[in-house]
Amino acid sequence: MSPNGLTFLQGSYNFYFCLTVVSLGTPIQRVKLLIESALYPTKDTGSFQGWSIGKLCFEYDTEPYYQALDVKVKNHASVAGVEIFSPVSHTLYNPADIINKNGGSPPLTYQSFLKLAGQPSWASTPLSTTISSLPPIGNTGNFAVSGVPTVKELGYEDLNEDERTPFKGGESEALKRLRESIANKEWVANFEKPKGDPSAFMKPATTVLSPYLKFGCLSSRYFYQCIQDIQKSVKKHTSPPVSLLGQLLWRDFFYTVSFGTPNFDQMKGNRICKQIPWKNDDELLAAWRDSRTGFPWIDAIMAQLRKCGWMHHLARHSVACFLTRGDLFVHWEKGRDVFDRLLIDSDWAINNGNWLWLSCSSFFYQYHRIYSPTSFGKKYDPAGNYIRHFLPVLKDMPKEYIYEPWTAPLSVQRKARCIIGLDYPNPVVSHDSASKECRMRLGEAYELNKKLNGRVSEEDLNKLRRKNDNESAIVDSISRKKKQKLIC
Repeated sequence: MSPNGLTFLQGSYNFYFCLTVVSLGTPIQRVKLLIESALYPTKDTGSFQGWSIGKLCFEYDTEPYYQALDVKVKNHASVAGVEIFSPVSHTLYNPADIINKNGGSPPLTYQSFLKLAGQPSWASTPLSTTISSLPPIGNTGNFAVSGVPTVKELGYEDLNEDERTPFKGGESEALKRLRESIANKEWVANFEKPKGDPSAFMKPATTVLSPYLKFGCLSSRYFYQCIQDIQKSVKKHTSPPVSLLGQLLWRDFFYTVSFGTPNFDQMKGNRICKQIPWKNDDELLAAWRDSRTGFPWIDAIMAQLRKCGWMHHLARHSVACFLTRGDLFVHWEKGRDVFDRLLIDSDWAINNGNWLWLSCSSFFYQYHRIYSPTSFGKKYDPAGNYIRHFLPVLKDMPKEYIYEPWTAPLSVQRKARCIIGLDYPNPVVSHDSASKECRMRLGEAYELNKKLNGRVSEEDLNKLRRKNDNESAIVDSISRKKKQKLIC
């Protein structure tokens, strides 16, 4: 997790807890300590001496790592006679119920998910927003009681005000943002996801409630009911998948598919993922991550990600497509890892699901449709103000060249005090040739998957990778010879 993510999480904790018990060790070690106090209430069990615990409550988690952890916790609790309460309430539906309705496997399309899901059973009952108080901590033994640790205390450099994410954590902030978002009933009723502006950064074109949903600061069910109430009060409104309600349903769709798909977070062993011979080019990955691709639209988005920990979904689409099937052909798992570290709303199911989708590895297979790294952003922000904000080195570049500064005459570059190749990098690839090569590679990978009925081995991928690399080398050689002839 990035410092921005920790800052957001710290704000969320500060809302609930003014004091915390400092306890070191793995989650299982800490749970053992809790349960020991239930078994031996008079025994010195460190920070939990004499707590006499009879019930342990935690949210049901669908992520594999936490599923395995929860099994261990339940086993320890069972031995100790401690009751477990683990409700499914982080999602609108219980993913297991949807999977059972579908015959034991998750629905792999949004529409089939909607048909199975229906209206949530709890939706007609108003949810309580009253915050209950926490019991006193009790005897903490030899362990210290302190406030929630700061980012610096956790081993990170303290962030300057300019470096901090503009989004504050906590339930009060979540509810405030929710109220502001739904105050305009017309906006809620007419919300259409594809029509948002990815270049809007001073006032984002979406609710920016995703990090609050991720950290449990906002109940997805309460959000659902708020939208539902507005839809009942207006004559006409948009519908899923593009409506605001539809976005919450997308969230549950990915939760359900990820819960029912082994190895959902990787290509290997993932039955719904196309096996593709991606490149493992760490130099290209670093250029993409660090805003050094030479494509201002892409670099500005990644700069916003590092600075704010958030960017518009269409901006995410642009950079994910560019890294994978659009230009660089780098493995989607590597991009996923960068997002997972830097996004304050990074969610295991949704992050992996979107990378599978945008790399055309699953869900979406129209790999010929590519987000242009030069023209897509221009549709929303022809003046390039978004780029100027997040890439100050280009702030004086004329708008005619802001999306393709390498095409600016040297005199224009000098006047803008930005020499391409010196102050700002040249493009790492030629978009036209790179996107053409990506389409070729994906087309051959799709054919291989079809031929072998998805049973593609590592050896099969390596053979195709070598073939693709040899073909690329031949094309590059021919291109260089043509350029040499033109120079002569």
